[in-house]
Amino acid sequence: MSESLSAADRARRIKVLLYDVDGVLTNGDITIIPTSEPGAEKLTGVEVKSFSAHDGMGISIARLAGLKIGWVTKRQSQVVAIRARDLKIDHVYQGQHDKREALDKVLLDEQCTLEEIAYVGDDIIDLPVMRKVGLAIAVANARKQVKDVAHYITPMRGGEGAGRDAIDFLLESRGILEETIERYLTPNSAEAKSADIGVGNM
Repeated sequence: MSESLSAADRARRIKVLLYDVDGVLTNGDITIIPTSEPGAEKLTGVEVKSFSAHDGMGISIARLAGLKIGWVTKRQSQVVAIRARDLKIDHVYQGQHDKREALDKVLLDEQCTLEEIAYVGDDIIDLPVMRKVGLAIAVANARKQVKDVAHYITPMRGGEGAGRDAIDFLLESRGILEETIERYLTPNSAEAKSADIGVGNM
């Protein structure tokens, strides 16, 4: 892979977009509401995360453009599983201490090359993957070490639209962002009708 390629050149090759979750698709806060009584033998709780609706819309637009989307996170969370289901995420890997293992599985499943994968990260656990893929993207709130290896840094922070920034950059680099948005907005768009239908508290 040529080091002289611009971020836009790299973006034009991408077929699969992978994200870390905490600090990228969320603001990094992990809120735990206890559900067990004080002194209980087994401590239990409900984990709460907030996701950006802008990122959800972006993922629908990315799918319409033919991109595959994956989430790779160290934590195990039912919240992540629910949000991934609602957004129809193609690849979801939780409990990933070494995220390169998930990367290898995606490469095999998608029959693509490293140059065809982009990864969005924010902290040092993301570095091994970011150093290997064709396009490394850091969010605005990423640690310095992550920004140092990134080919592109999003304008927005994690949980505030950074995920959408990454998609906009990929599609703008290919010259198809506005065209894809207009396709999404057509009255008979199957993607728009089926996108991000969650159940909330219903």
